[in-house]
Amino acid sequence: MRCMALQVSVACITAVQLGIAQGRVAGRVTLLEKGGKSSPDLGAAVVYLDGGAADGAARPVTVDLAINDKEFVPRVVVVPAGSTVRFQNHDPFDHNVFSASEPNPFDLGQYGRGEAKTWTFTNPGLVRVFCNIHPRMVAFVQVMAGSHFTQAAADGRFEVAAVPPGTWVLHAWHERSPQVERTVSVTTAGASGIELQLDARGFRWMPHKNKYGKDYPTNAGRERY
Repeated sequence: MRCMALQVSVACITAVQLGIAQGRVAGRVTLLEKGGKSSPDLGAAVVYLDGGAADGAARPVTVDLAINDKEFVPRVVVVPAGSTVRFQNHDPFDHNVFSASEPNPFDLGQYGRGEAKTWTFTNPGLVRVFCNIHPRMVAFVQVMAGSHFTQAAADGRFEVAAVPPGTWVLHAWHERSPQVERTVSVTTAGASGIELQLDARGFRWMPHKNKYGKDYPTNAGRERY
């Protein structure tokens, strides 16, 4: 029994040592707007790594995504596959949260103020979330297969911690830009000073269909609040 305990202890020490050897991947995201200006708020940008060794799934979590004044707050969340999102309605009227995004479609039905409904996102991918009553409401849930991801700070700076050495593909996503990718070599010291430029100059908001695949009623119709 003492031998088995010693083996487990050695394994734990080895894991810790490997964790220390892992590096951080850090840099900055910029978002180019029309007129050559840079966006002042990059907090909605998602940065993640894939393709490297030992990129196992992260532990699922539960996060809150509130509904305030006909807006999802926050507008963007990034979670590991298997995570649950709680949609809490704080407005004094009903909402119907849904998504037609494959492979995570769902429909929470209509519910009122003070109520919350949840959905568990089992499959990796980008999920666009809407309200079937209010067509301008939109949120984005980035569901990750791997464990190396983060959201940028408001100034665009990002850091992904504990990345094993190797060759990885670094992705940066923002709802207003095509995704960008870069191959990075991560050493035990990590990789830093990475600059990723997103381009929103061609962005144009496009209306979407409701959960029945039809156009939304006009404001003179169903959306009265």
